[in-house]
Amino acid sequence: MNILQACADPKLFGPFFKKPSSWIAWHAFLAALFALPMTPQQEAIYRKHTGRDTLPTTPSTEAWLVIGRRGGKSFIMALVAVFLACFKDYLPYLQPGERATVAVIAADRKQARVVMRYVRGMLNNITMLKRLIQRETAEGFDLNNAVTIEVTSASFRATRGYTFAAVIADEIAFWRTEENSANADTEILNAVRPGLSTIPGSMLICASSPHAQRGELFESYRRHYGKPSGPLVWHATTRDMNGTVRQSVINEALERDHARASAEFLAVFRADVETYVSREAVEAVVARGRYELPPLSTNRYRAFVDPSGGSGKDSFTLAIGHLERDGLAVLDAVRERRPPCSPQAVIEDFSALLKTYHIAEVTGDRYAGEFPREHFRSHGIRYVLSESPKSDIYRDMLPLINSGRVSLLDHTRLISQLCSLECRTARSGKLSIDAALGLPEDIANATSGVLVLLANKPGPLIFTAEARARMAKRFARPTPCFF
Repeated sequence: MNILQACADPKLFGPFFKKPSSWIAWHAFLAALFALPMTPQQEAIYRKHTGRDTLPTTPSTEAWLVIGRRGGKSFIMALVAVFLACFKDYLPYLQPGERATVAVIAADRKQARVVMRYVRGMLNNITMLKRLIQRETAEGFDLNNAVTIEVTSASFRATRGYTFAAVIADEIAFWRTEENSANADTEILNAVRPGLSTIPGSMLICASSPHAQRGELFESYRRHYGKPSGPLVWHATTRDMNGTVRQSVINEALERDHARASAEFLAVFRADVETYVSREAVEAVVARGRYELPPLSTNRYRAFVDPSGGSGKDSFTLAIGHLERDGLAVLDAVRERRPPCSPQAVIEDFSALLKTYHIAEVTGDRYAGEFPREHFRSHGIRYVLSESPKSDIYRDMLPLINSGRVSLLDHTRLISQLCSLECRTARSGKLSIDAALGLPEDIANATSGVLVLLANKPGPLIFTAEARARMAKRFARPTPCFF
């Protein structure tokens, strides 16, 4: 039984296609993926979305889907995963005790669960397939045919050592892409390909709505779309693949933000998104082997804080730096408290650190109104609102990095966050700089904040005699002064 026959069978996947006419384009894709006979209508759809004239004669072992959001790709990826896990015999290629794995990989496990929910729905609701379930876990399913379907982290380490029957890479355009990152999309795919090599006909299927003009999705599209051979590349808008999405919804999105909506619904790679800074430029200003500098009485220090509420995904971060006589802005210390954490306890810890550097004032944004200001004040630290929004701070940080006017600590997360920032140009022409979707940038924000402060406003921010006298009264053991 082939996959299209299984899709039409009322005892298998048939009930999942409640409106068959809305799945015509997807059936054409499945026919192309598995090299099945096509109807004239399917042939026309195939040619439109692959740019190819020649019909496939053998199943694809690698496919790339560049498709708009809500196009149905997550459901189809789950369908392919279940079909390959349940309808193929891999035992001739496995050693005793070895299992073939169908892996679902996304930028994070939460995103991968979207596909796994569809997988779970199929396995638990199709009687014939439910009999195959040997064990169900939070991560996936072990089947009694020596196949496992599971969620796997987007990590080059977590994907090694497997024997893969298939790898489903979901929303790969939003994986990390920076060079030299261990978990960049390129490194992860390089890690899984050997695991695909021992089972004939194993498949690598990468699907995503497009984003920036970089990364493996864009490169595969650029190299292989419309070419007569090589990996199958399928490019389609949301409504090409799912006509039930209302055109009015897409039109409204285009009106609000044309560049973003063109990527999300029209499957156009964004030309307005660029990398903020090259990794080479960042690496050039990192003092290798320097993780923190102790306070010196000869330096005048400044600090910048990026507060958080202690829950959710945002970290509470602090950066401290000083300006050298030659104008070099030096990062001395970085602190990060990841959630969950108590904001009050973090502020108490950060305040103690600030006092060791003789800092009486910290700069930060307007996060949570009076809350961080009040708590820093209770520890003798004045909280000053930043005059510049985050995007402007990053804008001012860029020439400092490129000209070598800053010195960064050897801090892996800081380097990674700076390299993952993106520049976007709005329709008005205004440039905005922020983290790539879903990636953290709290350390980069605090670090950029303090170094830009130093470069632009290097005024003294040490404890005055009056401030030290006030603190002596407030604290039983005042911070010693080295001046």
